[in-house]
Amino acid sequence: MPKDMSKYHTEWKIANRLYFSAEGNTRSSRPAVRVALGGIVIGVVVMIVAISVVVGFKQEIVQKVAGFGSHIQVVNFDNNSTYELQPIYVSDSLLQVLQAIPHVTHVSSFASKPGIIKTDSAFQGIVFKGTDYWAYFTQNLTEGTLPQASNEVLISTTLARQLQLHVGDNFLCYFIQEDLRVRRLYVAGLYNTCMSELDQLFILGDIALVRQLNGWKDNQVSGIEILVEDLQYLDQTTHSVYFATANRLDDNGNALYTQNLQQLNPNIFGWLDLLDMNVLIIIVLMLAVSGFSIVTGLIILILDSVSFIGTLKALGANNLFIRRIFIYQAILLIGKGMFLGNLIGLVICALQYFTRIIPLDAASYYVSYVPMAFPWGWWILLNVGTLVVSWLILLAPSAIVTQISPAKVMHFE
Repeated sequence: MPKDMSKYHTEWKIANRLYFSAEGNTRSSRPAVRVALGGIVIGVVVMIVAISVVVGFKQEIVQKVAGFGSHIQVVNFDNNSTYELQPIYVSDSLLQVLQAIPHVTHVSSFASKPGIIKTDSAFQGIVFKGTDYWAYFTQNLTEGTLPQASNEVLISTTLARQLQLHVGDNFLCYFIQEDLRVRRLYVAGLYNTCMSELDQLFILGDIALVRQLNGWKDNQVSGIEILVEDLQYLDQTTHSVYFATANRLDDNGNALYTQNLQQLNPNIFGWLDLLDMNVLIIIVLMLAVSGFSIVTGLIILILDSVSFIGTLKALGANNLFIRRIFIYQAILLIGKGMFLGNLIGLVICALQYFTRIIPLDAASYYVSYVPMAFPWGWWILLNVGTLVVSWLILLAPSAIVTQISPAKVMHFE
């Protein structure tokens, strides 16, 4: 073993002996070690749970928003901000171009039209969305079936409760345009996404009904919806879709316009961005608590080992050698705290993920339970960052060793 490596090995063996032996845990140092260990464990648990909750919450909300409007939409460039969209002509070649873009998993057409539902007891303004892609609403179907005919629709449990409708009931829907159109629609099923604003707004049905109401041809739609395999590719795929459609006109000479769900829902994503700031604040606070616990524990360990330090110095050990002993001893403490913190944090996250034991008010948070995710990359980064910050924090208090002299220790003894 090289000379310098042998020196570090000696320091590590001494630190290991001090940490694990009974002599290294005196009555005065043992409570300090336990307090420091508890601070590290609590800090790591809180940080892991906070990251899991926020990432899980963002994934749930993004999935719900995308369920109503997909990840990327291609519409008529002349559209305004209403749901009465100008049509575009969709050709098979355009759909093939979009489907061939990397990270695109699904391409479908949609058509939307505002209307008013009228029942015997109430009325409600809605947006009828015609679609041929039902995967998201199949997952959130609570009663009944998906629409099988052009006069069947899927409505939310929120809307059904307000209008006192049930599966199998029918109602009149008025579509206001140059000449008022009325259609009798039947409730095929009910869905619930907990997104109250969207649940209350949208009813889902056959795209052919919107074409019939507007007098459109079979290849005319309000727009194209595109799903991507992962949100990390959203911006990249949006740019690819934009460049594939920006200089392309449909069969009627209409220019195409591309938007992703972040651009379509700036308020929701602005709110989600605030959650990242909250997590950052939590991480900083927990690192401060853990750091304070580590510093306190190390100082007490050093002061409790004054005679040991004096003896080492009398034998010729320098300050750097002794400082490393106590830094290594603190690193052992940090390692144990991080291991226990990760273990407890993972157990809490897994328990909530599989049992959903902690509920939430769906009206306020858009989900009925605390969502959990397992972002392994963030967890690895968190652990590495915690270890590095903790090591840097140890450098200052370990300097106390330099203030201890053998003569003063012997005089004190």
